Amino acid sequence: MDLSYTPEEEDFRERLREWLGKVLPTLPPKPSPDDWPARRAYDLGWQRMLYDAGYADVHWDASPTMRLIFLEETEKAGAPYVGANFVGLLHAGPTIAAEGTAGQRARWLPPILRGEEVWCQGFSEPDAGSDLAALRTRARRDGDDYVVSGSKIWTSHAEVADWCELLVRTDPEAPRHRGITWLAMPMDAPGITVRPLRTLAGSAEFAEVFLDDVRVPVANRVGDENDGWRVTMVTLSFERGTAFVGEVVACRRVLGELARQARANGRWDDPVLRRRLGRLNAEFRALWRLTQWNVSEAEVSGGVPGVGGSVFKLRYSHARQELYDAAADVLGAESLDLDRPWVLDRLSSLSYTIAAGTSQIQHNIVAERILGLPKGR
Repeated sequence: MDLSYTPEEEDFRERLREWLGKVLPTLPPKPSPDDWPARRAYDLGWQRMLYDAGYADVHWDASPTMRLIFLEETEKAGAPYVGANFVGLLHAGPTIAAEGTAGQRARWLPPILRGEEVWCQGFSEPDAGSDLAALRTRARRDGDDYVVSGSKIWTSHAEVADWCELLVRTDPEAPRHRGITWLAMPMDAPGITVRPLRTLAGSAEFAEVFLDDVRVPVANRVGDENDGWRVTMVTLSFERGTAFVGEVVACRRVLGELARQARANGRWDDPVLRRRLGRLNAEFRALWRLTQWNVSEAEVSGGVPGVGGSVFKLRYSHARQELYDAAADVLGAESLDLDRPWVLDRLSSLSYTIAAGTSQIQHNIVAERILGLPKGR
């Protein structure tokens, strides 16, 4: 498999680098992490700048390789993270682009690209996290609407979202994977209650969402009724396949900073630490090559990442935790100071073996869909 870049792709890289070099120094200071309305405005403003410069549609109207280059170069340059735009740009948007009708694409994609609307993800429930197919939120058909009741948890950016990619059970009698439907729910609909959740790291980008007879138009259904599990697999393939690309680049940068810090504070004299950092360097180089392989595979499969994304997500989530454990070794006693770099990152890294499908789920996917092993009982 050819992992090299074409002249056209390298030209795109150079033009993007030049634009980033000009525009990044003009950005205003980032708002406080706790001020989500201000963070929403900042993130949408950055998305609008990308749109005006012609880079906004790279997440679904460009080849997977162009998307990879974009994520790599923006992270290397220190450009703003997608932030509140995460679900819209990296989950819901690509799913609607792949599975939505022409009318749905025309309605929802342009506002995401222009930095006008924010999406949240309504998948997990209190009793249906890793076992997502056990979800109980019900949607009853009533004329041209679905009437939705239930609750969701760990709903990303719900407190500032305009729309929610929502999974509901539309046929409780069907086998559990076959009675699910994917809906786009307006977050200003009557009957929705949002309660923010504070994480171990002190942030509040997640929320509980309670749904009490919320009416969602049938026209907002993406895919067929009861075909939501298949549509969800498309969403999760983007989440596990390409959504973490920029974070791999960030981890490689952090690794270099850790080595410099270790040399400065004397920790570099520890041969065990040096070997640990060297192994992590090899680990992240291999993950980057795996990312390129997954992108190359997506190029020939219609742009949707394959199950190789589960291999990546499984190993990356553990490597990220190991990276920030190494950061604690470099910092020593200072690793208890929440104001030090990398300390909050270490806390947030604990969630990576759970988020986007637990490591146990990824092991099952790799075993069954890649290795062809029988399903566990």
